[in-house]
Amino acid sequence: MTVQVEQLITEHLDLWTQAQTTKSTSGRGSNNKIDLTGIKKLRELILELAVRGKLVPQDPNDEPASELLKRIAAEKEALVKTGKLKKQKPLPPITDEEKPYELPIGWEWSRLGQLGLGATGKTPSTSRPDLFIGDIPFIGPGQISADGVLNEAEKFLSEGAVSHSTEGLPNDILTVCIGGSIGKSTLLKSRVCFNQQINSLRPLITNPNFILYAVRSLSFMNALINQASGSATPIINRSKWEELLLPLPCHEAQQKIVEKVDELMALCDQLEQQSYHQLDAHNQLVDALLATLTQSQNADELASNWQRLAAYFDALFTTEYSIDALKQTILQLAVMGKLVKQDPNDEPASELLKRIAAEKDALVKAGKIKKQKPLPPISDDEKPFELPEGWVWCRLADIASFENGDRSSRYPNSSDLVSNGIPFFGAYDIKDAKLAYSDELRYITEEKFAELSNGKLSDGDFVMLLRGSVGKTAQFLSSEFFSTGFINAQMLIIRLVNRILERYIEIYFDSELFKNQIFVSKSGAVIQQIPASKISELMIPLPPTGTLSRITLINRELLQICDSLAEKINSFEKIQAVLAESLVEQVVA
Repeated sequence: MTVQVEQLITEHLDLWTQAQTTKSTSGRGSNNKIDLTGIKKLRELILELAVRGKLVPQDPNDEPASELLKRIAAEKEALVKTGKLKKQKPLPPITDEEKPYELPIGWEWSRLGQLGLGATGKTPSTSRPDLFIGDIPFIGPGQISADGVLNEAEKFLSEGAVSHSTEGLPNDILTVCIGGSIGKSTLLKSRVCFNQQINSLRPLITNPNFILYAVRSLSFMNALINQASGSATPIINRSKWEELLLPLPCHEAQQKIVEKVDELMALCDQLEQQSYHQLDAHNQLVDALLATLTQSQNADELASNWQRLAAYFDALFTTEYSIDALKQTILQLAVMGKLVKQDPNDEPASELLKRIAAEKDALVKAGKIKKQKPLPPISDDEKPFELPEGWVWCRLADIASFENGDRSSRYPNSSDLVSNGIPFFGAYDIKDAKLAYSDELRYITEEKFAELSNGKLSDGDFVMLLRGSVGKTAQFLSSEFFSTGFINAQMLIIRLVNRILERYIEIYFDSELFKNQIFVSKSGAVIQQIPASKISELMIPLPPTGTLSRITLINRELLQICDSLAEKINSFEKIQAVLAESLVEQVVA
């Protein structure tokens, strides 16, 4: 029975367009980090219906596919007789047990190898650099995308190299047969050569586009994976690949199916573009409305802007992007002094700063920290925004001391590592803004630790990356097992003079204010870095002592609400994806 896919699309339009997942590289500001799962499933459904004969009406007057198979076999025999093709080993007959589903009348099951001429790729010897100078694209798995697009080649061969590789011509089908991208297929539009991780089929008489759609269908892909060997790196050899089953209609039906698939895929393209356009518009609206909060000039204006936003809260904060944007706004409002009501009776932050300065002087006199060079005062031009009454701008060096990792000849090498001892933290040990005691954590002996002068951690210390993921911060918290640790040479210890600021500094390190300062201070095109001197000059808006606890309390409560919203969105996305999957299964069942 033919399925009316247009009706299937329109009846479940919300499901196809709303089933979305966030890719692992997700961040703010780009919809290419959103995977339109519903439309992806719709594309899978279209191909599956096509190869099952349910996409277009069947014509009982069509020539049966068995006649087409006979003509293909006759053409192969003719090629063998003329010496253009070696006699091939017969493929095993197809048993009823192998057939995964019933085909329409007039269709036939065939093995992939029956439908054309197969080949396996080959890479010319790299000891012959002359073979890699030319204009013939040399294709590997990386050039074949998941949606069947052939991307630009990175290597090119000379004419003389063709005999040392495998040539692919227009209308050949290439399929990756090893690794994580196994099963990716493309239809060639021009001449290429390809390596040994790819098999090719040159279809005879059949419509190449129909064969491409068939090998990209979900049922064929599942059969390919099932026949592949190896779990970590799946691989399917050419003989097993050519034995895979393919449903085959007559040539006329193939053309009708291809035309219908192309029409419906174009509709999917339109839905995709429309969805991304809507996401972009939604993101821009969220950004614009949240910006009114941080740009509010006073408490009354902030309250008015919040009321306007709150009226549409349920419609605005429905995506991971919008929740991330809301979190960033909350953090920014916190450091701008706009998150909580200011109390004019609070002791001004200038008094707190004086006490911290006195504590710092005492630590210098006691020899516990080194005296730092005076930093330039903060000019009005540097200040990114105006602070509430009682707040002051200060530099990070005003409230903290700094310590680099030990960079001397005593720095631990691989021979100093042990299975248990003093934790030796690196960049990859930063998890959720904490230095984590993970299974991958390295250790050094207490004897080696005693030799080192710098880079030793105390409870509550913050560390910051100065190279690579510049500005990434984490806090070290001692445990019942470890009271200290050691950092690598690419990290900087930031030790607060008074831990009363601990929770507020966490908020500051997550804020756009901090990130923007890091962005303008770092350098390096390939590997980014920042000197410790720039970290000491970072500007911090310091609130009065009484305001600190109110800010950290309300900030924690609001971020917990954001996390709860994010969990609900994630659950909804999973449900939508499962529903889309279920609908596909029901239709093709």
